[in-house]
Amino acid sequence: MTVSAASANDLVDLVRLFAGYLRFYQVPRAESDIADFLGERLQRGDAQLFIARDAQGVAQGFVQLYPLFSSLALEPAWLLSDLYVDEASRRAGVGEALMNAARAHAEATGACGLQLETAKSNLAGQRLYERLGYVRDEQFLTYWLALKR
Repeated sequence: MTVSAASANDLVDLVRLFAGYLRFYQVPRAESDIADFLGERLQRGDAQLFIARDAQGVAQGFVQLYPLFSSLALEPAWLLSDLYVDEASRRAGVGEALMNAARAHAEATGACGLQLETAKSNLAGQRLYERLGYVRDEQFLTYWLALKR
C-alpha cells in the first residue's frame, strides 16, 4: 500500500471514495456535486488530501485536512475533516496509514496539532484515533449553526 498527496489525476477515485464516506454518514450526494467540491479543493489548494492505493493501484481510502489556527496556542494546526476507507479494504491498516500521513504532514508544516471529530456511533474510528494518541476532549463542547443558502 502507498499513501500519497492527491492531485487532480486522482479525482475519479476520490469521488468514488467520498461518495462512500457520505453514505456512511447518511448524507448521499450526486457524484457530480462531489466532483465539483473535491475538484475545487484540489484546484484552490485550500485542503490537503491524501489517497491510499494497494499494490495494483486500486484506491482504498482518503483523508482530507483543512488548515486552521489554534488561538489558544497561537500556532497553526490542521483539521482532520474526513477519513474514509473502502469497506473491502478495512482492517488492513489503511486507516492507520492515512492517519499517519496526516500526522506527518502536520508535523512537516509546523502545526501544533490535529483536530478531528467523529460520530458518537463510529466506535471503530474512535478506537483507531485513541490507539494513535488522540485524546477525547472533555473540556469543550462542539456546537453547529446551520445556515440556509
